[in-house]
Amino acid sequence: MSHPTVLILGAAGRLGSAAVQAFAAAGWRVLAQQRKTTPLPAGAEAVTIALGDTAALAARAAGARIVVYGVNPLYDRWDAELLPLARQGMDVAEALGATLLLPGNVYNYGPSMPPLLREDTPQPGGTSKGLQRCAMEAELRERTGRGRMKAAIIRAGDFYGCGRGSWLDEAIAKDIASGKLVYPGPLDLPHAWAYLPDLARAFVAVAGRHANGAGPAFEDLLFAGHTLTGREMLAAVEAAASELGLRPANGWRVSGMPWGLIRVIGLFKPVMRELARMSYLWRVPHAIDGSSLERAVGVLPTTPPARALRLALADLLPVAPLPRSVA
Repeated sequence: MSHPTVLILGAAGRLGSAAVQAFAAAGWRVLAQQRKTTPLPAGAEAVTIALGDTAALAARAAGARIVVYGVNPLYDRWDAELLPLARQGMDVAEALGATLLLPGNVYNYGPSMPPLLREDTPQPGGTSKGLQRCAMEAELRERTGRGRMKAAIIRAGDFYGCGRGSWLDEAIAKDIASGKLVYPGPLDLPHAWAYLPDLARAFVAVAGRHANGAGPAFEDLLFAGHTLTGREMLAAVEAAASELGLRPANGWRVSGMPWGLIRVIGLFKPVMRELARMSYLWRVPHAIDGSSLERAVGVLPTTPPARALRLALADLLPVAPLPRSVA
């Protein structure tokens, strides 16, 4: 297929926009569904049809063999919106007879997750959000059994890069300009991270496999990303900030997240309540085994953590951005 077509739902979001860039760079015709107009690269076309208008959206995306689901409701709106929105995305993929690519996370494993997450690791859910993700993925798997669509979940750790909205900018480096860093958990525990441009390229690789008819009806693939202890993460952030010209005269100050206070605030602010409920992710060490993805699409280029963090911080700080080529 010389110019395959991909429909990216929620293209203005962080994962969606990273996917738009990656697919366009790989020569795909990109249909970027978004509620608001944002700048798009060459090869991408804006689609402003609402997600729920299945017939119109499928007609506009006729011929698309891949649908990337980049929609993610606000953290405190999951109860009302997570499954209904996901079902709308599935409806579009079914109408197109396409493969739906879904970004997965580690919520499914719950607080009892083991240190290394593999393709056969049990997914008990364990929390409200974990159970919601399990239910969404179970419905996706069930729909593929009907034969009208295929699906691939690409499961990854915490996203960072490509702008704001991650733990990196909302917590760790929020006050970096004043020389302060915050880490949400113990500094000696490993935590799984996913640099979004790398993850987006993994989506392109999986999409190419399915567009050529090689993918199974359903697969759950794990993206290894970067595994860093809190201490390693902070050291890399400090080094990246220094290379970008940010060196506090009195050295870096490091503190932890005030989870007790966040729980109290959560009594009045639902977003804080939901964050506190998922705080176990910072107390339970975990890494991701990416063997399943590697078997499916081969070894993919990965941006080293030090460079990825420089690029991610360059998007946040008022400095000239660095080139995005993989080092």
